[in-house]
Amino acid sequence: MGRPQIAPIDHSKLRETAYYALCDAFTRGEFAPGDTVSLRDLAGQLGISMTPVREAVRRLVAEGALIDTPSRTLAVPAFDLRRMADLKAARLALESLVLDQAMARATSSDIDALEAILAPDPARVRPDPKQNHDFHFGLYRLSGSEVLLPMVEALWLQYGAYMNLIINHEGAPKVDEHVFHRRIVAALRAGDADAAKAALIDDIERSFRILLPES
Repeated sequence: MGRPQIAPIDHSKLRETAYYALCDAFTRGEFAPGDTVSLRDLAGQLGISMTPVREAVRRLVAEGALIDTPSRTLAVPAFDLRRMADLKAARLALESLVLDQAMARATSSDIDALEAILAPDPARVRPDPKQNHDFHFGLYRLSGSEVLLPMVEALWLQYGAYMNLIINHEGAPKVDEHVFHRRIVAALRAGDADAAKAALIDDIERSFRILLPES
């Protein structure tokens, strides 16, 4: 696997932009379970000094995306079946709640924008984590929830490492990555909350099933 792709940042607000650039990389699955992380490498990719990177990493450790090992090495938490089960349960619960609120506020133009995110790229053979993230959070931000949305974002910081495994799984090219997303869009247009929630649950469960066929 190649080097994680992290975009250079705006130097005017180093602390916040360093943190959000790293959050973006984690939620897009740029890091896999067990990966070690070097502050020096991160600072080099971001094009900034080590100090704001160190502060950003402290926040990511507090949020569970990274761990500070006894050897003082920073690492992404290792693959863990219990952790996966907890993440799945939390995503199913919280994202269903956010979806309910988003449906109550979504306009026709909002739904059009969500559908546009799903435009296919014939050159791509594996699921696109950025497109997946953009769709889910484009939907969830419609909720306007100042409580639930940050909780979902924190979950995805930890889920991103498992997304890395899903994207690189041998079965990934066979997956129709947007089948449930399209069902969500159709349900939004129909105002069918039950169908939208069923499609979201199927989408979340399918992502974990790729790694755990029995789940």
